[in-house]
Amino acid sequence: MPREGHSRGRVLTRLLLILFVVMSAAAMLRPDPASALPSFARQTGLACGACHTEFPQLTPFGRRFKIGGYTLGYATAAANGKPGYSPFPTKATPSDPIKEIGEWVPPVSVQVISSFTHTATPMNTAGSAPYLKANDNFEPVQAASIFYGGAITDHVGAFAQFTYNAQPFGPPLPHQYSWDLLDVRYANTVNIGGMPVVYGVSVNNNPTVQDPWNSTPAWGFPFVATNLANTPDAKTRIDQGFAAQVLGVSAYAFINDQLYLEAGGYQTLRPGTLDTLGIAPANTTPTQAIAPYFRAAFEQQWGKHNIEVGTFGLIADTALPYGAPGPGTNRFTDIGFDTQYQYQGDGYWFTLRGTYIHEKQDLAASFANGVSANLTNTLNTFRVNAALTYGTDGKVILTGGYFNTWGTADSLLYAGHSTFKPDTDGYTVEIAYQFFGKNNAPKIWPWFNSRIGLQYTAYNKFNGAKFNFDGMGTNARDNNTLLAYIWTTF
Repeated sequence: MPREGHSRGRVLTRLLLILFVVMSAAAMLRPDPASALPSFARQTGLACGACHTEFPQLTPFGRRFKIGGYTLGYATAAANGKPGYSPFPTKATPSDPIKEIGEWVPPVSVQVISSFTHTATPMNTAGSAPYLKANDNFEPVQAASIFYGGAITDHVGAFAQFTYNAQPFGPPLPHQYSWDLLDVRYANTVNIGGMPVVYGVSVNNNPTVQDPWNSTPAWGFPFVATNLANTPDAKTRIDQGFAAQVLGVSAYAFINDQLYLEAGGYQTLRPGTLDTLGIAPANTTPTQAIAPYFRAAFEQQWGKHNIEVGTFGLIADTALPYGAPGPGTNRFTDIGFDTQYQYQGDGYWFTLRGTYIHEKQDLAASFANGVSANLTNTLNTFRVNAALTYGTDGKVILTGGYFNTWGTADSLLYAGHSTFKPDTDGYTVEIAYQFFGKNNAPKIWPWFNSRIGLQYTAYNKFNGAKFNFDGMGTNARDNNTLLAYIWTTF
């Protein structure tokens, strides 16, 4: 029987060989002009480096493009008698982005993620797709998406994503095709007391997906994750707990290029609608009323430095999931605080992000129906991560982050946890190379953009289990995961 060290050595050798072949092929295929979402580049005439330090992490200019409703470029085309046409500038810059008008193309892009996953111990493949092994799985298509991204009118724009997800370990998925992200905006500008104000309305399907900072949950690190590894059970509701299950409307204002204010509400969609959109109703927790959402942030830029501090929150009254109906109402009150610092050096970006979320759980419905042992619980999440993005024509990205979730012990709600606690903590490190192409304005359609990455996630605790054995046969290290991926958009 081979020793464990030799087995891991063979896995690492195979993985490095795969990465070498892929990087070599990608280098040969790399076009000069490229962008994170090509439809946005075709509209604005700007390469990805204007809006992204790396996809999907935004620069200050990229945040203003999003707040402005994804409409930059449309108004100039309309003024030239070609509304809806895409500009192709010759020497565009963020301060002077539009120079000339090209031909109209649909604001549609495609994304494909291929991956290789290795876990510290084999996963349970019972009931899974026959092509999945217990470990060391290569998925040519882990996920594939089609995007609509761009201006609809001079004041209305949209970012919409429809996704295919490959079958993970476990019972067959009821849906593998579903709507994913939605953010449709109206935005306009006004001057109040000598201060510029951008104001708008967002219709979206996930609290914080409309947010322009990468320190809030919907756009937080890691940006790519495997579907073939165990993940912690406990998450606050605002941390992707309602993703693609709700539809909401919020109004926002960005005052004097510094203060961002937003308020709105969300409602869970009906089971028939969710099923049509590819979301399994049995896994969905319905809201009993409109769930109010708020966001406030202050951003200050001086020289090459940019810093943001903010708060966000959601209050959701919910029933039990559609798949486990019962009387009563639970209330989840989530309050979050976030900060983000960015520095733009000569040929590099440094970004530091931090997020803390506190959730108070009033569990009247869960307690009455034997789902929780406590009437009230708390759940907390803390994340901090730093990223160094080096390069302009091609970018090397080094990212490291720490995460920690902790809360009240509950023998029923966390019955599957060895300590009856939700506690999880660990770290994720990643090295990636992104084939952005040059950051000057492209003169041809930027068809292709690719990124290759190697990511490792390690756990000190996982679902309550500590680093060492806790006497019940579980070990946090069993869930450590190595992921290699290729992320391509065109």
